[in-house]
Amino acid sequence: MQESPYKGKTGLRRMWNALHYSLAGLKAAYVCEDAFRQEALLAAGLIPLTWFLPVTGTERAIMIASVLLVLIVELLNSAVEAAVDRISLENHRLAKRAKDIGSASVLIALINVLVVWGCILVK
Repeated sequence: MQESPYKGKTGLRRMWNALHYSLAGLKAAYVCEDAFRQEALLAAGLIPLTWFLPVTGTERAIMIASVLLVLIVELLNSAVEAAVDRISLENHRLAKRAKDIGSASVLIALINVLVVWGCILVK
């Protein structure tokens, strides 16, 4: 089976390239995806807020993780949407299903933030 020619890089060179690809992905998501931009701004507000709340270190970590999970899921959702759109912009039930499932995963991650923060803050 033929692998990508880019898979041959190893060691520090691979890590350096991966860092640049990741930063390019974050930039593309921020520039091109409204939802990611909104969720990143939400994270920029919520994460620092945890340092001013009367919570333990573990609770703070869980609160921050729940917010970061939203960003991770949104990145994956955006990647699925971009791949589906690359294949075809035509309306198709499977394309719609893929995009709807991705959107549902973001909704569940957002609900998770509400549940986690609610459980910790309403003691």
